[in-house]
Amino acid sequence: MDRRATDHLTEYLADFDEPTGYVDFARFGPPGRSVLATSESLLRRAAQAGPTTVDELMAEEPRAKAAAARLCGTSPDHVVLVPNTSLGLVQAAFGCQGEVLVPASDFPANTYPWARAQQAGRVKVDWLSGPATPQGIADALTARTTAVTVSAVDFRTGYHLDLAALRDLVGDRLLIVDGIQGFGAVSSQWAAADVLVVGGQKWLRAGWGTGFAVLSDRALDRLEPLVSSWTGAQDPVRFDDLIHSPADGAARWNITNLSPITSGALASALELVESVGVEAIAARITSGVEALAEAVRSAGGRIRAQGPNILTFDMPDVAAAGAALRGAGIAATVRGDHIRLSPHASTSAETVDAVRDVLAR
Repeated sequence: MDRRATDHLTEYLADFDEPTGYVDFARFGPPGRSVLATSESLLRRAAQAGPTTVDELMAEEPRAKAAAARLCGTSPDHVVLVPNTSLGLVQAAFGCQGEVLVPASDFPANTYPWARAQQAGRVKVDWLSGPATPQGIADALTARTTAVTVSAVDFRTGYHLDLAALRDLVGDRLLIVDGIQGFGAVSSQWAAADVLVVGGQKWLRAGWGTGFAVLSDRALDRLEPLVSSWTGAQDPVRFDDLIHSPADGAARWNITNLSPITSGALASALELVESVGVEAIAARITSGVEALAEAVRSAGGRIRAQGPNILTFDMPDVAAAGAALRGAGIAATVRGDHIRLSPHASTSAETVDAVRDVLAR
């Protein structure tokens, strides 16, 4: 890494100060100083609102859309802000028609929308059993399949799906991707997706209530914007008592005006990722996962799955190990028979040592 890149990475890391022991970014990513400063500044401006304040604050939405577009290699008119991943996936599901291939093992945010859309008569769900790998998906595709939905990174195992390979497999079918467990933390071919939905509260560290969706031209052509409202229409502030046609581009998914405070927080988080580059962040995260895997093995744990940003393992007594980690102030996800660790670029060597020490005891 050259001097300039090193300086950018140093500045990026200096933005964060989560406590030693936090390795639960797959659940929630504590925001950094930039996001906090932006949120506080915008909220203070809102508290002292004048004649132009609302219009000025609303400029945070195009700022966030522009940053998301740059990171995804698209244009802002293909980006729409959403308050969370779940809503974006509901909008995608109810916009679809035909037979959709859905991994049954996916995170529920990407299964319930399709089940509900099927109940409403919008789609027919073809549940994929087994792992959502390119080969598994290829074997399950039929001539009737009109869309495939997947998670870019599996929440249980950290398995990172090759989106470019999957794009080749699905051909002209719609490819709908839940990107929350990977965007900003792994390098991926996001442009392969026809619909990419990302919540900002995990790896982007933008806080709750933040997110975006990116729609390809194919998605804009085929998806009906059924879950949308007045701000997703043409001329939304022309109050003529008529129902207007859908807006151009991804704006047709708009439901209402979102909080400019959360839009600004998302913009700051995305711009922070831009400042250093996803590759540098991803390399630090993967290095952290490898260090944690070594720590787990040295303490007698068994690695069940290891991805670029998520590590899953078990111990002879998972419940006791989970309780010990919590008691020592280490934030991890403990679910039944396994423990999940998910570090970020800012995770310190002291955190890895703390995990090793607790598990060894």
